[in-house]
Amino acid sequence: MTNLIGSYEVKADAKARVMIPSGLKKQIQPILNEGFILKKSIFQECLELYPMNEWNKEAESLSKLNRFKKENSDFIRVFMSGVRSVEIDSAGRIQIPKELAQYAKIKKNLVISSSLNRMEIWDKDVYYKVLNSPDVDFGELAEKVMGSDSTS
Repeated sequence: MTNLIGSYEVKADAKARVMIPSGLKKQIQPILNEGFILKKSIFQECLELYPMNEWNKEAESLSKLNRFKKENSDFIRVFMSGVRSVEIDSAGRIQIPKELAQYAKIKKNLVISSSLNRMEIWDKDVYYKVLNSPDVDFGELAEKVMGSDSTS
């Protein structure tokens, strides 16, 4: 499993090309030539950038769903909408397709944030608004998600 670390403020150029920060590029160097998948996030207005090996695991899970169940077929269709294969160019940039940039409200100032086995690409203002939302008490959330009494 790929474990990525860090959050980086970056800028997109007029063509929505984004330079991958050097700290992140060092972490993905061994898998750089395998390519990446860029898709819409399910729960937030951001994009998810998967290393190809992690995307293949995600796709394998999807392929196990019974396509003769309408809800599975509908889920796969929506989940896959806007999915793009992207590569890091010789200048160390990725190109964000217009449709995906519009979905994530991406303009110029962005944050690329690690999310374990993938990266999230956010408009900077949206990222900090979500991160600092008064509606989320991180202590309560941590207890609810991670505070199980089980030892497994």
